[in-house]
Formats: sequence, structure tokens, C-alpha cells
Amino acid sequence: MASLPYERYRDQVAAQLESLRATLDGADLSVTVPTCPDWTLDRLVRHTGGAVRWVELHVRTRATENIPDAQVPGFEGPEGGGTAALDAWLAETAEMFDATLRGAEAGTPVWSWAGEATAGFWARRMTHEVAIHRADAAIAVGAPYELAPDVAADAVDEWLDIVRFVQLAKADPRAAELVGEGRTLGLRAVDAGVQWLITLGPDGVTWARGDAEADVVLRGPLTEVLLAFYRRRGLDSGRVEVRGDRGLLEFWLARASFG
Repeated sequence: MASLPYERYRDQVAAQLESLRATLDGADLSVTVPTCPDWTLDRLVRHTGGAVRWVELHVRTRATENIPDAQVPGFEGPEGGGTAALDAWLAETAEMFDATLRGAEAGTPVWSWAGEATAGFWARRMTHEVAIHRADAAIAVGAPYELAPDVAADAVDEWLDIVRFVQLAKADPRAAELVGEGRTLGLRAVDAGVQWLITLGPDGVTWARGDAEADVVLRGPLTEVLLAFYRRRGLDSGRVEVRGDRGLLEFWLARASFG
């Protein structure tokens, strides 16, 4: 369930795409992305923009089933290379997506792969899809990265929702292993006053915002907690601290999945 207003998500997709464009200014598109080592920066950007265009078509047409990538106009991005062409393509992508979201409401029915099939689901999903891949790009080029606290906190919420959905849908055997007899993981954002408590019970993952006293606690600035929890930075980056049963946190990180 989304925790931010639909308009906030709409604004954030546009803002995250604009920030991604700024990150690409003067960048070497052939550089390998450390957090997605099978991809170059060029491939990362095309994946991100293509995902937004794929969702835009679903929302605009009020799709009732999955639309194949091959049917999405401009999905692969511009022919040839160069940051100027990619920048123009991303700018057009942002304009298209914003116009489509303005023409829908949060509850507008749209096919999705998750339990919530609405335009609101996709507005949230693309907010965090672009935000996390912007982090990938920033790490690849050595640029600073920050998210607004409400967006970063919601990205953690969404990730936990997705992991639970993958468990329930039996979409990935790794996620099925995230069970236990009440073992707990805590996340603590020292700069934002927000905490999460995650419990591995016999039936799988449950979570809530609140007291992060747990068997293991990942703590640090909110953006850095998010990036570590999303496996975008290592636990030994010096930007976060792990207190307690580090092995339990590593167990989680190896199994949490989109399916």
C-alpha cells in the first residue's frame, strides 16, 4: 500500500529522471556500473528509461494484461550513442510519463505483476525504480547521491512490501527461506527519526515502522541505510554501521528478491 500521495509520486518520477540526466552530464557511457556489473552506464540508462516507457504505455492504455517490450515505442532508446541523444530521450520519457499520470488517478485500474493493479502502484514503483537506478549511475560516475527523507523511507517500505509479495506468490525460492522463529532485523535512520522492525516468522516476513531493537540493526543516515538494504553499498562502506548478528543481515541480503 502506497504511503505517499499520488501527486508526490508523479512529481518524483519527473524529478528523479531530471536528476539522472544531470548525473549523465559529461559521463563516460561505456563505464561499468559497479552495482550492476553486467551493465555499462549506457545500458543502465536505457533500461531505466525503457521501464518508464513500458509503464507509461500500460497506464495510458489502461492495459489489462502485460504488454511485451517490443510493442513499446522507443523502448530501446535512441539509435547510436552519446549523452545528448540519451538526455533528449529521457526528457521526452519524463514528459510522456507525467502527462499520462496526470490523466489518471491513483485508483485507476491498470495491469500489474503485483497484488495491487492500479496507476498508483505504478507511480510508486517507477519513483523507486528510477531513484535506485539513479543511485547506480551516481556510484558509477562518483557523483553524490541523496533522496528526500519521505521518498527514501517509502522506498524501504516498498522494498519490504515487494519481498513479502514475492514470498506469498512463491516467485523466488530464495525469498521462501526468509522464515524463522521470530528472528528480527532493525533499520535505524539516525538523521531522520525513522525505524523499521522486520520479523522472520514461521509464515515469512512481517514488518512495521517502529522500535528497531532487534537481533541485528543496520543504522546510519537514511539514504545510506536504503542503499545498503538495497545492496547498492556494502556493509563495510563506512557509511553504515551493523550492530548485533551480522550473519542474519547477510542472510537477508542474499535472499531478498524481486522474484
